[in-house]
Amino acid sequence: MNYWRAGLDSVPDEVWRHPETEVLLLADNRLTAVSERIGDLTRLHTIDLGHNLLTSVPARIGTLPELTRFLYLHDNRLTELPDTLGALGRLAYLNVGENRLTALPPALAAMTGLVELRAQDNRLTALPDGIGGLSALRELWLRGNALTALPDSARDLTELRELELRDNAFAHVPEPLRALPRLRRLDLRANRLRELPAWITELPALEKLDLRWNDVRVAPGLLDELTGRGCVVLR
Repeated sequence: MNYWRAGLDSVPDEVWRHPETEVLLLADNRLTAVSERIGDLTRLHTIDLGHNLLTSVPARIGTLPELTRFLYLHDNRLTELPDTLGALGRLAYLNVGENRLTALPPALAAMTGLVELRAQDNRLTALPDGIGGLSALRELWLRGNALTALPDSARDLTELRELELRDNAFAHVPEPLRALPRLRRLDLRANRLRELPAWITELPALEKLDLRWNDVRVAPGLLDELTGRGCVVLR
């Protein structure tokens, strides 16, 4: 069901009359709330609630057994997410960016099917300690928060290819990244970095390292080692 840019202030009653719906698009409206009745649409595999005015997420979204593809909640006014999202163990893509979140729920670590997580442009100061449980995660987008460190469990994100940490408050390159064998692109722009650790050369798959808008000191030869193997370094 497609209600994209339909000028809606509320979810039409027609939505609740179609429990067989698999895709529900309600993006780019003026919705301030979504009924818990969304839990009755048990065949949904994709929900787009982005670009609305939502201040909360119905807890019953976490009970949808077929919600396995996309859940878009970006560009709303959310200050928290329900713990029930942790039950969506097969969901592949979650976007909660551009909200007012100060934390992600610990239950997020149980969303082990996630391939991509976007939480950019929020007010996060830390990630859940169990974030390393997202063993299938390939992309993690965290631009525009207030992060200063990553949990130790981040070393278990062994499928991670893309990590965006731009516009945060990192004073050091997070040490847990040292263990990531498939990390290809690391964006550290506009942090508070002062030096680049020697172990950065141990990342075997690194193809692009962006250090712009930091005052970074680099040991002699370190960048030569990276660029010599084909890694693009921007500073």
